[in-house]
Amino acid sequence: MDTPSVFQNRLYISDVRDKIQEMKSQIGQKLVGQDKVVDLMIIALLADGHVLLEGVPGVAKTLVAKLLASMVNADFSRIQFTPDLMPSDVLGTSIYNQKEGVFQFKKGPIFTNMALVDEINRAPAKTQAALFEVMEERQITNDGTTYPMDYPFMVLATQNPIEQEGTYPLPEAQLDRFMFKVSVGYPTSEEEQEVLKRHHLGQLSSSNVEVQSFFSKENLKEIRSLVEQVTVADKLFAYITALVQESRKSAQLYYGASPRASLAIMKSAKVHAIMNGRDFVTPEDVIFVFSSVMSHRVMLTPEKEMEGYTVEMALDQILKAVEAPR
Repeated sequence: MDTPSVFQNRLYISDVRDKIQEMKSQIGQKLVGQDKVVDLMIIALLADGHVLLEGVPGVAKTLVAKLLASMVNADFSRIQFTPDLMPSDVLGTSIYNQKEGVFQFKKGPIFTNMALVDEINRAPAKTQAALFEVMEERQITNDGTTYPMDYPFMVLATQNPIEQEGTYPLPEAQLDRFMFKVSVGYPTSEEEQEVLKRHHLGQLSSSNVEVQSFFSKENLKEIRSLVEQVTVADKLFAYITALVQESRKSAQLYYGASPRASLAIMKSAKVHAIMNGRDFVTPEDVIFVFSSVMSHRVMLTPEKEMEGYTVEMALDQILKAVEAPR
């Protein structure tokens, strides 16, 4: 009696995989290259996680975020973080209604489905901290009243890793709330030439970045429910645990990742399995998402930083140190 259910489940996974491939094809018409970035953004969307996009100006961080937002038939808002931005500018504020003689809460721009927080490290700590509750609990508390966010809710944040003047580094507690930190690098020579050609032919326009919506809110809820059903073998639980535990023991790292990282690896690996047409997780799924989940959750020791060591090098060492199950 169980076999037909499994068979139907795999058929549905195949349908989702095909839809994701179509999504990527649509994005490819507006964005040149950045294939892994797009994969990670789609994984975060389907795994109900937030994403921090990091890269120098001009590498299409905002474009990637807008393209992902247009994939879902849901509300979208963009919040430009600046040094003078106050928490109430993001969350909302209570305004006195003279006619009724009461204070009424006016919702801020964070009350949306897909929130693009541009240059998140430009705002001071108190404004950054305003996102703590909403990113973790999907709700806002104001004057003792709780306001839940509509479904779905996702934060897409960008930051420039080079320019530090006039910026405020994100605290570890907030970094930990992002499922991924995705590094958006420079395009290859061939990709940059393709960008030039498409702009020359009028095929790319910064004023038109919308693509076809692929998911309704109900579709997204169904797919996220499907993600929860993807099989994870005990040896994969052990593998994920061992990787995260190793980050806490590594001589290269000042501190390792929290259990929230383990959960993020598991959830995102499940989506990667579905993207590859499987209803079970493999070590390759874990390895694909590992660095993007971990890179913002660990810190190098001062000695290793002085030696020119990088977080990516330390994470590669962890992957080599922990044997993947077969």
